Amino acid sequence: MSSFKSTQLFGGALVADLPSTFSDISTIRQVPDHQEIYLDPNGYTNVIIEVNQRVPAEDAGTDIDALKYHFKDIVATETDEVKFWSEDTASLTRMPDIPAFVLFGTTHPVEGDKKAKDDFTGILLILIRLEKQSTDILIAVNVPHIPGEYEKDAVALDQQKIGPHLEAGLAIRKHILESFEVKDWSLFAADE
Repeated sequence: MSSFKSTQLFGGALVADLPSTFSDISTIRQVPDHQEIYLDPNGYTNVIIEVNQRVPAEDAGTDIDALKYHFKDIVATETDEVKFWSEDTASLTRMPDIPAFVLFGTTHPVEGDKKAKDDFTGILLILIRLEKQSTDILIAVNVPHIPGEYEKDAVALDQQKIGPHLEAGLAIRKHILESFEVKDWSLFAADE
C-alpha cells in the first residue's frame, strides 16, 4: 500500500488522501448518508468516514472521553471484548487549529462466539471536533485479523508488536491526518 490519492468525500466537501487501490463501497451497496466507506479489494482493511453530531459534555467530559464514546458506539460490545491500547492528541497538517485526537483499540470476539470470523480487529480512530458546527468527524481505519491471513507470531500487542497489517493501517491514518481538509463548510448544519 504505497500510493495514495486525494479522495473527495461527501461530494467534495471533505478531502483526504486514501490508498489509491481502495474502492468506494457505495458503488456496490447502499451506505448511510452520514458515512463514506472505502475497502481494500485485496484484503480486509477498510476506512469509514462519518459525520456525526458532536458528543455533548454531559456524555463525555473530555475530548478523549468523546473519542472512547464514539469507539464504543461503533463496536458491538455485547459480542466483543474491547481493549484500548493508546489515545492521544493529534494534529491535522492542513487544519492545525482544529482539535483532533487518535485512539488505537481492538475488539476481540468473546470466547465461544461461533459467528466470529476474525481473531481480532484493530481500529485506528481519528476524531475531529468541530465545535462551532456541533459536529464530530470520525474516521476509522479498521484492520481485521482473519485466521490464515496474517502471521500470529508477528503480532503481540501487549509487547507493542503490531505486525504488518496494523503498520499499514497506521500509514493510512498518518496520510489522513496529513491531508484531511474541509473544503465546504456548508456540509455541516450549524445551529447559530
